[in-house]
Amino acid sequence: MIPRYSRPEMAEIWSAASRYRIWFEVEAHACDALATLGTIPKAAAATVWEKGSPLLEGWSDSDTAKVEAIEAETRHDVIAFLTYLAETVGEPARFVHQGMTSSDLLDTTLAVQLDRAAELLLADLDRLLAALKARAEEHKNTLCIGRSHGIHAEPTTFGLKLAGHYAAFSRCRVRLQAARAEVATCAISGAVGTFANIDPAVEAHVADKLGLLPEPVSTQVIPRDRHAAFFATLGVIAACVENLATEVRHLQRTEVREAEEYFAPGQKGSSAMPHKRNPVLTENLTGLARMVRAYVTPALENVALWHERDISHSSVERMIGPDATVTLDFALNRLAGVIEKLLVYPEAMQANLDSLGGLVHSQRVLLALTQAGISREDAYRLVQRNAMKVWEQGADFLSELKADPEVPLEAAALEACFDLGYHSKRVDEIFRRVFA
Repeated sequence: MIPRYSRPEMAEIWSAASRYRIWFEVEAHACDALATLGTIPKAAAATVWEKGSPLLEGWSDSDTAKVEAIEAETRHDVIAFLTYLAETVGEPARFVHQGMTSSDLLDTTLAVQLDRAAELLLADLDRLLAALKARAEEHKNTLCIGRSHGIHAEPTTFGLKLAGHYAAFSRCRVRLQAARAEVATCAISGAVGTFANIDPAVEAHVADKLGLLPEPVSTQVIPRDRHAAFFATLGVIAACVENLATEVRHLQRTEVREAEEYFAPGQKGSSAMPHKRNPVLTENLTGLARMVRAYVTPALENVALWHERDISHSSVERMIGPDATVTLDFALNRLAGVIEKLLVYPEAMQANLDSLGGLVHSQRVLLALTQAGISREDAYRLVQRNAMKVWEQGADFLSELKADPEVPLEAAALEACFDLGYHSKRVDEIFRRVFA
């Protein structure tokens, strides 16, 4: 993660200070449970909290530097932390980490971090959903051209476009809630996960204190299919971010210009061409989405570990945990800002609707001809024959149809086929489906 694409609250979750604070909480809560079981003296557990709490409340860069100095010698981050904690707590520190293994601390901490990250991402989605709903309602009946293959198809409304994206991000929110619940598990089961040297009650106590659920079978590590599902969900959300960003980019093209990103006073679009207003935010979002999706494959590859554990997943997660969540947090907030301030041009939408001389009504004419008794094949031939004149000669579609002796429809019946309002008659019904 880099500062340019980081928001402070999400970045803090992955800071060294935050990680060490969670480590301390895991160890201290475990001591409480061990004391309740009579495995260690209650006074020792109390001292761990008493002497260690200053570290919990005010962990500083100097504390981090001291742990890193110890790690430079031990070549083991957990042992380095426990050594530093022992220097702070004193003699009762011999009861810390009783029956635990490093993965108990690392995996449980990662679960806490991903749970907290998911909470922020859910709030990000809520902001984006609110923006999409507001703009969709605003433009519920703003007619524009729908496109397939990038070519004019039939009329739709800009509100329906946004409602579709609202529905997609609503699904993303449900998926993220499920992924959050799945990844929020605690493992305090000891070497190879057998609880041979620690009572399962310790795991249950730590899980409860940290808002997690006990992992049913941890084998020494929490199964990585949980994490793969979490990062895959982030990848899907990122894909939806790119989908909406790409729509905005296309709509901002000079030849289309139906909508564009807000252009602030004093903003510059090009170092060489002063006239430029580029879709820089949505282009940036496209790139950020690629990065988040790129973390899905290594998360999937982390599922396959040797026997009860190895650490091939560790280096991967040290990178993708912070990077994926920080990047997606930034992207969702940037996208919400784009939608909140999006400039929409209904006049340009109407001009584009009109630009093909009425061709967008070809299906209505086709259906009217079949209703008049003409076979679908013949009706298609008649409509396409007249439509090609519009493409090739710039003719007016309605005029060509009226002049075609093989078209049996009266002028009024043909004109009725060119009613734009016909295409928005179901909008309210669709909106009820989406926003109910």
